[in-house]
Amino acid sequence: MSSIEHLILVASLLLLLAVVAGRTSVRIGIPPLLLFLALGMLAGSDGLGGIEFNDPWVAQLVGTIALAFILFSGGLDTSWPSVRSAVRPAFALSTLGVLITSTLVGWFATLALGFTWLEGLLLGAIVSATDAAVVFSVMRTGAVKLSGRLLPTLELESGTNDPMAIFLTIGITQLITDPRASVPGLILLFIQQIGIGVVMGLGLGLVAVWVLNRPALGVSGLYPVFTLALVLLIYSLTASLHGSGFLAVYLAGLVMGNSPLPDTSSLTLFHGGMASLMEVAMFLTLGLLVFPSHLPAIAGVGLLMTLFLIFVARPVSVFASLLIARMGWREKALISWVGLRGAVPIVL
Repeated sequence: MSSIEHLILVASLLLLLAVVAGRTSVRIGIPPLLLFLALGMLAGSDGLGGIEFNDPWVAQLVGTIALAFILFSGGLDTSWPSVRSAVRPAFALSTLGVLITSTLVGWFATLALGFTWLEGLLLGAIVSATDAAVVFSVMRTGAVKLSGRLLPTLELESGTNDPMAIFLTIGITQLITDPRASVPGLILLFIQQIGIGVVMGLGLGLVAVWVLNRPALGVSGLYPVFTLALVLLIYSLTASLHGSGFLAVYLAGLVMGNSPLPDTSSLTLFHGGMASLMEVAMFLTLGLLVFPSHLPAIAGVGLLMTLFLIFVARPVSVFASLLIARMGWREKALISWVGLRGAVPIVL
């Protein structure tokens, strides 16, 4: 068997195993993405599959493209009237909440784990964002039923907090590596990321709605092809202008999903399937990148960080960010426990 046929065979077997793992996870109550990650680790060079993969650039490429499609699908499937009331709490969580989480984790890493202050802040920034792929997957499986503003708040937060985490990660890295970097310059970077992301996402989303409603596009089968190219175009163009590509694709999906389009249900169904495929591909790839034999050496530090993040940093940041929000303590406590992390910290 040639290398091409072997590669296709391995990829198809991994996808089929991921489908089986996904169905199993629903029955036993484990997030499917966790099983996809474990499957990738088992298939890797340290696992039973023995697949040699150690290319962070390829993993980052897969993760970036996958996140773009997942966020676009999340926006496309979100009803604006149902989430309008959740904009303020979601924005507070995706900005102030991320900042508080980063600061607390940085303090803990400095105090308990021996990192320098800037190194601790960098670690905190990397793990501060909740992950849209995980949140959308868990919240929309049907096993979780949330009422009121809880579901839209969590989904909006996960779809919009990447710019803050990316800004903090890039900014603190510059402070560590470049003596000329300054805090005012970092604030300008954040405004630039958000501003360009919002303008590009809303603007190109409206352009896409106009194009899709033109009879010149013709065959309905071209609509999914057009939106596939659109997602990649919006992300890459926004990122090349130093804006937040992830925020832009999410907002473009939100605009398109709440505008009159030909055959909206088919487009939503198609991109829902694409999002599922991207989740599998991303977490399988990230699993392949992990070497289980390297984990014992850092397991203690990693578990300490995880426990602090779950039991201290996330709850404190949620309650502080939602201090004046019209939510009861039970709702805030639930939001604290749905601080799901996933691919974003790994990609960062």
